[in-house]
Amino acid sequence: MNTAFAEKISTSILKDEFDLSVDSIRDLNQALHSKELTDSIVDWKVSNPGGQHNIAVGIKAPVNVTIDGHAGYYCAGMNQEAHVIVNGNVGVGVAENMMSGSVHIKGNASQAAGATAHGGLLVIEGDAGARCGISMKGVDIVVGGSIGHMSCFMGQAGRLVVCGDAGDALGDSLYETRIYVKGVVKSLGSDCIEKEMRQEHLEELAELLSIAGFDEDPASFKRYGSARQLYNFKVDNASAY
Repeated sequence: MNTAFAEKISTSILKDEFDLSVDSIRDLNQALHSKELTDSIVDWKVSNPGGQHNIAVGIKAPVNVTIDGHAGYYCAGMNQEAHVIVNGNVGVGVAENMMSGSVHIKGNASQAAGATAHGGLLVIEGDAGARCGISMKGVDIVVGGSIGHMSCFMGQAGRLVVCGDAGDALGDSLYETRIYVKGVVKSLGSDCIEKEMRQEHLEELAELLSIAGFDEDPASFKRYGSARQLYNFKVDNASAY
């Protein structure tokens, strides 16, 4: 490591294991934001998160981060390239605005999981709260349990897979996000309709389930998407604008 660089930062962050009952989240995130550290350290461990907020946010490196315990708001937000595993539950906005990489939650997630995320893969083994995938812009989200109301509201691109049930107003004001649900949908939002499950969708869903680690039969899911009646322009006439 560059000596000058090492002298500029606290020796408390020159490590790959952080105990958040002792270490600060500021030190953890500062270390994860350091290119010199992430170039040399691939695997990071975080213990005793204690439901604290903003853990492992804004990473821009292909590192592996394992968080042993429950995390609070915005865990792994703005993620790029990193692979984050949370061995517990997470609060509001996990993987919010994620660009790439993956975030894997072994427990449940609160509201707005994957909100505005542009890419990457978010896996939630348990349930997700309201507004899961709100305004998603290209991320793939796979939920092993059920999701709450207003999920995928204004979903623009990407795929949302739900192995359980979905709450009220699923896909309200949807654009081009594809939604796959195995269980019961309480109600569909404005302009969201059930669509035909063709072979291409079965293959796409099988791949997503496999990558996420779920042993589910794609044929047991239904597909939902936009009726395309709320667009400001008709996609078929885009060349005229």
